[in-house]
Amino acid sequence: MLSTRFLISLFELALMIVASGLIIVLIYRLFIRANPDFNMEESIRKGNTAVGILMASIMICSAQMLARGLEASVAVFRLAMFAPGDRVGQLTQAVLLIGGHMLLSLAIAVLTVSVTLRLFGRLARHFNPQIHLGELLEAGNVAVGILLAAAVFIATLYVGEGVSAVTKALVPQPDVGTIQIMR
Repeated sequence: MLSTRFLISLFELALMIVASGLIIVLIYRLFIRANPDFNMEESIRKGNTAVGILMASIMICSAQMLARGLEASVAVFRLAMFAPGDRVGQLTQAVLLIGGHMLLSLAIAVLTVSVTLRLFGRLARHFNPQIHLGELLEAGNVAVGILLAAAVFIATLYVGEGVSAVTKALVPQPDVGTIQIMR
């Protein structure tokens, strides 16, 4: 039993190492492409610190939301390894859940960050029509980069628990057998 738990832990560790590498690249590519205002990758290449700060916060916050979304499916994987019955079917279901939860969490992260930044930019323009945060960010205004990064962090604080709740609600409860209480 101890060796099985150890092997499961090693598998989870390997899964999270691979997932973190994939998630970093995926998040970076998605958000670079999702910005229609200007070429963020070119700005980063030129040393635009403001864009770098914002991109770093987007990556950290998106990864945090993804981690929250994977909690439930990793728990199902653990349960599938110890539950009696059709282990292959339960493992297949757990792997599909992990993939589905990762995609759902990524979609929620992209939506959350995009909506937050757009809404914050529009509100800033509404209160002061001369402020165009995207232009200031592209020009390298570090204060704007920090401000937008803070908006992303705050949105993640509020949405992260919701991501966890949604993915937990989508986890089918595995059949672990029956318990006879009374005869």
